[in-house]
Amino acid sequence: MVDLSSRAIEARELMDDPDADLRMLERTYERFPLVNAVVSRWRTVYRRDIRPRARRKPLRVLDVGAGGGDVSRAIAGWARRDGLQVAVTALDADERAIRWAQERGGGVEYRRAYTGELVAEGERFDIVVSNHLLHHLTGDELPSLLAESVALAADDGLVLHRDIARSRFAYRGFAAGTLPFARNLLAGSFIRDDGLTSIRRSYTVPEIAGVVPPGWQVRQTFPARLELRWEAWDARP
Repeated sequence: MVDLSSRAIEARELMDDPDADLRMLERTYERFPLVNAVVSRWRTVYRRDIRPRARRKPLRVLDVGAGGGDVSRAIAGWARRDGLQVAVTALDADERAIRWAQERGGGVEYRRAYTGELVAEGERFDIVVSNHLLHHLTGDELPSLLAESVALAADDGLVLHRDIARSRFAYRGFAAGTLPFARNLLAGSFIRDDGLTSIRRSYTVPEIAGVVPPGWQVRQTFPARLELRWEAWDARP
């Protein structure tokens, strides 16, 4: 029986190992679009939060911890199909991820850097997002990410950090849902093992609500998702 009563902060995802098998890592990046299409629901976020703003003015969007860049490319692609001006920057500190993502293009700017570096450069974005990043962070890194996200947001900006909400439903659902594909579609990747580790490392909604600073909204969405939301007009005096 897997203990999900508290965050397994000592557990590490295989793909985060600097010496991880490169072929398996790249196959993991290749499979992320399929997984995120099912569990992350960024198309819904695009329709709800990005498209309405892009219809009013051109947008700059920053995807923090973008990994292989599939969410960034999806947002850029949806905007192009809608005839909207949305410039997407995919940010990641891992050279392996940025190098692989750059080869896929997709009308996205890729940068290997940390959010703090962009703050120092004076960068501002209309929307700052992340997908499955929060559970990777230590207790000290989470407050820094939130503060730097706010600093990067434009005067009327929006920040959305979306992740897994740890639960037995999430763990059992992912384990059962990926099992039929473990020896075919997901074979040779870290998707299944790291996905289960990610759930163990993730926050519950009450846990994350207890550590975020004032001005942030904490939401739970289906399926087993949590969302940290900060909007300039709500949070700034």
